[in-house]
Amino acid sequence: MSPGLVLASTSPYRRELLARLRLPFETARPEVDEAALPGESPAALALRLAAAKAAAVAASYPDARVIGSDQVADFDGTALGKPGDREAAIAQLTAMSGRAVAFRTAVALASGGTVTTALDTTLVRFRRLDRDEIERYVDLEQPFDCAGSFKSEGLGITLFEAIESRDPTALVGLPLLDTARLLRESGLTLP
Repeated sequence: MSPGLVLASTSPYRRELLARLRLPFETARPEVDEAALPGESPAALALRLAAAKAAAVAASYPDARVIGSDQVADFDGTALGKPGDREAAIAQLTAMSGRAVAFRTAVALASGGTVTTALDTTLVRFRRLDRDEIERYVDLEQPFDCAGSFKSEGLGITLFEAIESRDPTALVGLPLLDTARLLRESGLTLP
């Protein structure tokens, strides 16, 4: 029996967020090349990857609603990816110290052969951070799998002066306001 809802992600952060909607769902790993295209803006990259993830998993679950999501840190028009290791995380946080960074979080819903998308932008203002603070944070939280090298739902919140957002869940990785709207528009009843 095909599941009714599939999250095209193995991210524990996205899984926890989607669980808030109290809908039964499965997860599946999307096999998608996440490299940016030449000249692609961070917002366009996030939207394209979210749609590609949803579509890739929907090919295996044609009768399900499939949610894909992607987040790109937009630092002065340049996409910052997941750091992957300690040195890259320290470099990202050092560059962002005292600056504002826009986090583009896209969600896509594949359902009935169509894919619809939405994009949320959250502006994060980092306070001025010294090298010791950055190293302590990176060693404690090890945010190597997070765009922008921090976990706002954890100790990363201490790195900021302000967060400007219409949807606080977007910064964690899945904008639930847009996700719920897309699911309602597809025919699901929420709550």
